[in-house]
Amino acid sequence: MNKPADEGIITDAKKRYAAGVLKYKQMGYWQPDYVPKDTDVIAMFRMTPQEGVDAEECAAAVAGESSTATWTVVWTDRLTACDMYRAKCFRVDSVPNTGPGTKTEQQYFAYIAYDIDLFEPGSIANLTASIIGNVFGFKAVKALRLEDIRIPVAYLKTFQGPATGVIVERERLDKFGRPLLGATTKPKVGLSGRNYGRVVYEALKGGLDFVKDDENINSQPFMHWRDRFLYCMEAVNKASAATGEVKGHYLNVTAGTMEDMYERAEFAKSLGSVIIMIDLVIGYTAIQSMAKWARKNDMILHLHRAGNSTYSRQKNHGMNFRVICKWMRMAGVDHIHAGTVVGKLEGDPMMIRGFYDTLLDTHTPQQLEKGLFFEQDWASMNKVMPVASGGIHAGQMHQLLTYLGDDVVLQFGGGTIGHPMGIQAGATANRVALEAMVLARNEGRDIWNEGPQILKDAAKWCSPLKAAIDTWGEIAFNFESTDTADFVATATASA
Repeated sequence: MNKPADEGIITDAKKRYAAGVLKYKQMGYWQPDYVPKDTDVIAMFRMTPQEGVDAEECAAAVAGESSTATWTVVWTDRLTACDMYRAKCFRVDSVPNTGPGTKTEQQYFAYIAYDIDLFEPGSIANLTASIIGNVFGFKAVKALRLEDIRIPVAYLKTFQGPATGVIVERERLDKFGRPLLGATTKPKVGLSGRNYGRVVYEALKGGLDFVKDDENINSQPFMHWRDRFLYCMEAVNKASAATGEVKGHYLNVTAGTMEDMYERAEFAKSLGSVIIMIDLVIGYTAIQSMAKWARKNDMILHLHRAGNSTYSRQKNHGMNFRVICKWMRMAGVDHIHAGTVVGKLEGDPMMIRGFYDTLLDTHTPQQLEKGLFFEQDWASMNKVMPVASGGIHAGQMHQLLTYLGDDVVLQFGGGTIGHPMGIQAGATANRVALEAMVLARNEGRDIWNEGPQILKDAAKWCSPLKAAIDTWGEIAFNFESTDTADFVATATASA
């Protein structure tokens, strides 16, 4: 017997496919009894329904509009295996600390399962066009945010993943047991090619492993890309010869067309560079294309997350950065900027740790306090090296090492190039601070509490480090984070 229209799915074919408008719940997009298959892609949305819209109906609408549904009944549903292809919302939970009695409108977590056959193998563009294509502008929702996604192993295996990964990169650099040290060339714009190359040389000579282009350095009137590449690689080679260490510079090949990017990447390779850089704003297809090129040409691919905060910063709408981390690991980048905790850019400690786990773990367990809503098996996919940058300096080294661990590139831009004794001294200060802190940690010392004293002791023998601490020691960016965990780990009584 068919259920009344307001109680659930309409199963009577005559009523289900009669011309007109049905609620999304009635069309089968709300299925609380559905048990997701191992091969399902599962997306979890943070949802703020419009006033008067039922949460389950709103969630069903998101499921419907991101798979097979439209606003009215269509007879072509009967030409497909619609039961398989329709997305199924199987769970809706109230978000803690939202709704009546709080400062935040009532929000809900909606869990939606998608059959693997809905997506083109190995295509981030198709995956995203499906899941985040139209639903964020849907009138039934006041705000919507993609919080997390579970990628089944069967679908994960259709992506190449990072070609180099953390282990191979360390072997190439011959640097183990510590973070890699870098800097972003400053100012962002305006330097000539010659002066740009001078900055790179001074920073590498002083002790950094890498220097990089900033996100908006491409090929402007003040400095053509070819000139920059030539001067930078000259600086890399001179610094490597002077120090006896492997050095590098991240050459940004971002351009207006794929043809231009390939041309720049080929030129970087011909000059002997082992790494190129791209910006997130080039788009998912372009990122995957450059990742394929990097794998084929034995190059490390660095991704700057330029633009991500336009959709990841707000807690109620957009997309959490952890989703970007997952997609970029699948796409095949070797590096990605993933936050610092300390510094000038947004970053809650637990959220940042969740990003790093997503990039570095072979198996990520569910950890709600880190914002990880799903267990994720990475199926032997290579790791992505996280990059920390944005307002960090040598005086924070104990914090950076504690929060971020060894597998990270620490990039000090102003914290190198703004040093009162010059760029080379700024690089030396960072290198000495890092090695002093790693040594103390390896000796079993409590670097979190002893860190400031460890740095002061090291500064007695290193005037560049002393000058860095004197200049920036009190600088901190202590603002409340806009994106914190909804769940807090609590102690439980042991059995």
